[in-house]
Amino acid sequence: KTQGYDLKEGVWGRGFSIQNKWHISLNVVDSSFLSSPPQQNDTDSNAHTGPSFIVVVAVDFGTTSSGYAYAFTKEPECIHTMRRWEGGDPGVSNQKTPTTILLTPDRKFHSFGYAARDFYHDLDPTESKHWLYLEKFKMKLHTTANLSIDTELHAANGKRVKAIDIFAYALAFFKEQALKELSDQAGAEFDNTNIRWVITVPAIWKMPAKQFMREAAYKAGLVPRDTPEQLIISLEPEAASIYCRKLRLHQMIDIGTKTTQNGFSPNENVGAGMTQAKEPVRSKRQSRTFLVENVIGELWSELEEGDTYVVVDCGGGTVDLTVHQIQLPEGHLKELYKASGGPYGSIGIDYEFEKLLCKIFGPDFIDQFKIKRPAAWVDLMIAFESRKRAAAPDRTNPLNINLPFSFIDYYKKFRGHSVEHALRKSNVDFVKWSSQGMLRMNPDAMNALFKPTIDHIIQHLTDLFDKPEVCDIKFLFLVGGFAESPLLQQAVQNMLHGRSRIIIPHDVGLTILKGAVLFGLDPSVIKVRRSPLTYGVGVLNRYVEGKHPPDKMLVKDGTRWCTDVFDTFIVCDQSVALGETVKRSYTPAKPSQQVIIIHIYCSEKEGVGFISEPGVRKCGTLRLDVTGTETSAARREIQTHLQFGDTEIRAMAVDVATSRTVKASIDFLAQ
Repeated sequence: KTQGYDLKEGVWGRGFSIQNKWHISLNVVDSSFLSSPPQQNDTDSNAHTGPSFIVVVAVDFGTTSSGYAYAFTKEPECIHTMRRWEGGDPGVSNQKTPTTILLTPDRKFHSFGYAARDFYHDLDPTESKHWLYLEKFKMKLHTTANLSIDTELHAANGKRVKAIDIFAYALAFFKEQALKELSDQAGAEFDNTNIRWVITVPAIWKMPAKQFMREAAYKAGLVPRDTPEQLIISLEPEAASIYCRKLRLHQMIDIGTKTTQNGFSPNENVGAGMTQAKEPVRSKRQSRTFLVENVIGELWSELEEGDTYVVVDCGGGTVDLTVHQIQLPEGHLKELYKASGGPYGSIGIDYEFEKLLCKIFGPDFIDQFKIKRPAAWVDLMIAFESRKRAAAPDRTNPLNINLPFSFIDYYKKFRGHSVEHALRKSNVDFVKWSSQGMLRMNPDAMNALFKPTIDHIIQHLTDLFDKPEVCDIKFLFLVGGFAESPLLQQAVQNMLHGRSRIIIPHDVGLTILKGAVLFGLDPSVIKVRRSPLTYGVGVLNRYVEGKHPPDKMLVKDGTRWCTDVFDTFIVCDQSVALGETVKRSYTPAKPSQQVIIIHIYCSEKEGVGFISEPGVRKCGTLRLDVTGTETSAARREIQTHLQFGDTEIRAMAVDVATSRTVKASIDFLAQ
């Protein structure tokens, strides 16, 4: 039992430890709260109960491309993907659209995806510089150290815009698209209250980024703030894992064995199988409906109780690694090691290409060209994207990248000599100039652009496989758009040396989207997660001579206290069951106090003694609004319940004397 007094906040706090575990139960991530009193048991199995929904709509909000899919709760085995997007490659049915957004010069939403890209491309250059075009902006939520509601993004023309507005515009676009499609199917206007929404985020995202997506969803009108349970945040590799459980043999490619599947031998030419395997799938794409087995897929029939597998989600911005253990007979999943990864997505290759251009033409020119000719810069990166996808280990012929005319023209005006002259002068041997207005890159040059990003992924995988918890891995599922890269597939295969079978689902870029729908239909499928960080609050404890540092001693009313003690809620990499809770009780210092504010601290370390230690930082605020719960009792106890086993940290509180619910919220975006 611990007891302390936080002088800074004017609040008593005490917690109870049962069997070395801290328990609480709560359900808020913002200013919303549950109206029902907290359960007294340690695990709330009804963590996701609430209104019954007719349909689940999942939005895969990606760094490079996005899309939505849905399933009716009465037909959970039928996952419908979105309608064909206009634009993109002719003759190809595009089931995802680029994560690009276009605002008018007066900052109003204009278009999203291919429509935004095509309209921006067709604008007159004198006009386009006034429009705000944004792409690949999702990573800002991961890379911003002090993310807040006021965080800004830069458009292609250099103008700044609030990030929350851009994310809200994008989510509102998907809401409109999905509701229109559902209304067309129903023959009447479909009511948004009948939809459970699911938004995907990388598993390595911190709590502020997850809360930011939720706030954007509220702003977009996806769900009302007072019904937070209508929106679920899904972790991308978890979603992929849920879908992979359902895979049939004809829905995947196994490049980890010598077995011939789908009419090709994977080991003969890594990556070529992806191209061949896609052909039969393309002809079926117009149906846009995926049938999912009610039971565990054939692959799972090979798994036994306790078998483990890794999901490697390779997206545009991040690479996420999740280790799951199968729990039979229901096929529930248990996370064995906390999600890990980093910003090693395919846009890293784009950055390497930009560095190469800077080396050839000078960083000053590239910076100016991006500002002065933003639409042409977008064209150049689109041209690079298509050639990037053609890179393969066995490629021998050069890859040609079209340079926009305005690039060639602007360079001559800027430098006074030609692009061809710049290439000769740069001494970059592996990039040549074509008289047809193209950069000719030999395959080694293109592969070199991939190397830093792939090296990061392989190093991370190597470190993961060295962990004692991660041994005897049966399968490695390679998912996400970047997983289609033959260069990445070969690198993973070389690293594993046959230690694990590598499985790549067909339509690998839609795996997360389909899994997110399944997660929305049954959020309880992940039974145990690992805490990514150590969380706690700062309290005062009775000062113990020899145990506590002298500089932490504080004397108040003749009693000696130790300041800045880290009261641990949950420890980094600790297993937390779905619905498992931690309880803490707080008492307002004065009867008239209306709001209790408690700062939450976190650390990547397991053992934390004081909030002042290196690596410990304030990460959020727990706010208890006790308005309307006044009592004549001399001492009021507010019992707070915190839930860590879900994809978001949730909170609920109750006034013990009156059994009234207290508004409890955790804010990770307050600065």
